[in-house]
Amino acid sequence: MNVLLINACVRKESRTRRLADEVLKKLSGLSADGEFVLTECDLQKEDIRPLNEETLKLRDRLIAAGDYSHGMFRYARELAEADAVVIAAPFWDMSFPASLKLYVEATMVTGLVFRYNEQGFPESLCRAKEMIYVSTAGGPVFPPHHGYEYMKMISEYFWGTRKNVLFQAENLDVIGNDPEQILQEKIREIREADF
Repeated sequence: MNVLLINACVRKESRTRRLADEVLKKLSGLSADGEFVLTECDLQKEDIRPLNEETLKLRDRLIAAGDYSHGMFRYARELAEADAVVIAAPFWDMSFPASLKLYVEATMVTGLVFRYNEQGFPESLCRAKEMIYVSTAGGPVFPPHHGYEYMKMISEYFWGTRKNVLFQAENLDVIGNDPEQILQEKIREIREADF
């Protein structure tokens, strides 16, 4: 099983990453062939820049030529080859850190990640059947979780996932709450989950 971790965590002691590690442990134990390959894209270490007119023209020219060897397509190639995608993204400003949006922009590559069918709808070219979104929040997350809903839509329509799961721990910084207890409850939920 080839798993891609898209790590949008910012803090070194990230509670979101802690929960994501539990998901990765579970997935490694579920690998049917016993082989588990993890590719991590740590968005804090990457230099993903927004597309501008110059890079958009270059990308369009390369896509038209069917040439995906350029470094700008690295993220899209990793995504297309993954059997499962885990996204670790803290709940920030009603969604997720901006680095995750830049990652999405860098991976939306026609001919590599998806193509358009005759009716004009996207069809996935990715192998992933499952996307697992992990998130933590200091306060409450008022439904819906906009970050997860956005990534679920991207994942279903463009990456072709059939199963999308959200694990979120919230209210971790509310006075009177025990954040460790909340995290332990979520860890138990992850360990008992069917994915």
